[in-house]
Amino acid sequence: MDEPVTPPSKKRSLGSWALIAVPYFWLALFFLVPFLIVFKISLSQIAVAIPPYTPAFDLSAGWQAFRESLSELSLENYVWLTEDDLYWKSYLSSVIIAAVSTFITLLVGYPIAYGMARSPAAWRPTLLMLVILPFWTSFLIRVYAWIGILKNEGLLNQLLMSLGLISEPLTILNTNIAVYIGIVYSYLPFLVLPLYASLERLDGSLLEAAEDLGCPPWQAFWKITLPLSLPGVIAGCFLVFIPAVGEFVIPDLLGGSNTLMIGKTLWVEFFNNRDWPVSSAVAVILLLILVVPIILFQNQQQKMQERDG
Repeated sequence: MDEPVTPPSKKRSLGSWALIAVPYFWLALFFLVPFLIVFKISLSQIAVAIPPYTPAFDLSAGWQAFRESLSELSLENYVWLTEDDLYWKSYLSSVIIAAVSTFITLLVGYPIAYGMARSPAAWRPTLLMLVILPFWTSFLIRVYAWIGILKNEGLLNQLLMSLGLISEPLTILNTNIAVYIGIVYSYLPFLVLPLYASLERLDGSLLEAAEDLGCPPWQAFWKITLPLSLPGVIAGCFLVFIPAVGEFVIPDLLGGSNTLMIGKTLWVEFFNNRDWPVSSAVAVILLLILVVPIILFQNQQQKMQERDG
């Protein structure tokens, strides 16, 4: 007896569902589950134990104990974040530093990506490799290298003094300026790569048509190149801004005692104070600060695409 043959449309449907399920499974496993664990800890109370908190939603103690624990849940840790100005100042300072760093990275990265996209096709793989080359070295080593460059007796001050531009060393290390330099240097490839991909796909005939119609090059750039490269600009800015907000290594090594960022505050609460519930609450709020605007922006972009379509 012949076996029933599955229609091709059904096969395609099952394959499509399997293809879609893979990224959702990945997000659930490596994003949603860790987030729920951190959120669970944020609702707990600190304790002198290992781990240093009283577990919430403890199913191992039985269903009755689990129901009682639900009635005793408290948002005390989140209330504490609003009462202590250290935390909201850390959030605000992190957002400002990340925004300024992203803007500077865009100013530096756009000409680089534009030059790569306009260069001869034979040169582009080499230029692309030079942009990716820093990733071949440890991130920590690259940040440490800036200490030797920016300190008072470092390479930068020696160069400026040898050129006669300054008479005494500049204090750059352990300041916010050093943090800006470290973030821009470290995250520059994350902005250049999507921006280069967007500029490379730009139809050159549009610029030729603008030139034939008497449009100056600078005006063609503002009216054609820049608007068409906005998807790459937005993607690159997100790739720089999101990790920069929660950055810890750069402000810890290059910043000073006055450098206030939420990554350092989170590390102090978690490792020095051993206050896992409060540090988990800090992490949850940080995630919401980053995720909610992105979701709203994507929804707005989708509505605009549906309206234009």
